[in-house]
Amino acid sequence: MSSQLIVVKAARDGEARVWFVESSDLSGLNAEADTFEELIEKIPAAVQDLIEESGSSEYSGDLPIEVVAHAGTRIRLPAAA
Repeated sequence: MSSQLIVVKAARDGEARVWFVESSDLSGLNAEADTFEELIEKIPAAVQDLIEESGSSEYSGDLPIEVVAHAGTRIRLPAAA
């Protein structure tokens, strides 16, 4: 069983209105979805596909994936008098 952990950093693109994989410990991981929950559902399959396509034997057994998310917003205040 592997004790490795894949950390995935997810971010929200406010203009495009999607969540996406901004970076990850697994090079080449790409995914996006309308909601954060949908992105979390997509990530395991994307990780598995990427590992299988690469033929890597670096990973085996249960592979934990930690998704760290960040999002931002802003408000517009009136100009100071």
